[in-house]
Amino acid sequence: MMGLIVNEWVKIFKRKTTYIMIGILALLILASSIVIVTTDNEQSPDNNWKTELQMQNREMEKSIESMPGEQNKELIRKDIAENEYRIEHNISPAEDYSAWSFIEDMMQLIDIVALLTIIVAAGMVASEFSWGTIKLLLIRPISRVKILLSKYVVVLLFSLAMLLLLFIISFVCGAIFFGLDNPSPYLAYADGKIVEQNFVIHLVTNYLLSSIGLLMFTTMAFMISAAFRSSSLAIGISIFLLLAGGTITTLLAAKFEWAKYLLFANVNLTQYFESVPMVEGMTLTFSVIMLFIYFIIFHVISFWVFVKRDVAA
Repeated sequence: MMGLIVNEWVKIFKRKTTYIMIGILALLILASSIVIVTTDNEQSPDNNWKTELQMQNREMEKSIESMPGEQNKELIRKDIAENEYRIEHNISPAEDYSAWSFIEDMMQLIDIVALLTIIVAAGMVASEFSWGTIKLLLIRPISRVKILLSKYVVVLLFSLAMLLLLFIISFVCGAIFFGLDNPSPYLAYADGKIVEQNFVIHLVTNYLLSSIGLLMFTTMAFMISAAFRSSSLAIGISIFLLLAGGTITTLLAAKFEWAKYLLFANVNLTQYFESVPMVEGMTLTFSVIMLFIYFIIFHVISFWVFVKRDVAA
């Protein structure tokens, strides 16, 4: 099994496209750091920030009653609670931009990591059929389950490697351009109140939570590739759902409670720590169970089709 994994890993890094992907990710991070550093991010000290936050709270308290949807109201309550906490503990919203702030901003590139990983996952099985090399694999005295499992393990390792690369390059660029000042505590909203968290722990936690979505989209692309033997179909469908799935689910969730059973309503676990659930009544346990069910379904389809397929057909 280990030999198969090593073989698949070597295959990935024999392709020029792999290094192009890594280069694209690195260039995006570098370009972002240059754009930010050349933009005036200096915030002049504002001695009246407490008064401004109090005025914001009064405005939000007036609008909360007329705001449609309990979820929207809870978001306003979160902002009010954060403002009140800043006033009470003398924590100004104007903070110096540092490497840690840059790493947090670069989390937006996780979608790019997902896109690049989807391309790799979509071609792991489909390319073997298109190149005709699948027969060379299957004539070996190794079960089809092990062959497919080794490919999936390598896809996961590649996605984690790209996520780690995003974090490391962001840290290096952030340290070079913005410095490593001690970050202010992160203000998290939990159970209706604000809780201070270590900012570095907050970053690591969010990266790990975001890797869940990366895992699900990668698994879905891998499943489509194994089931339909078409990398273009796997890439097209997966990227479309990556970009539009959340928006479509949000629109459905506004009218239908059953939207909470969709994959895209549950894939973002940070909603339970940074915001409010997409559908009222959803819990972290519920989302984990739903993700596990989808994960099993994706694998049952991919392994069942791959094992039963007549390669000569």
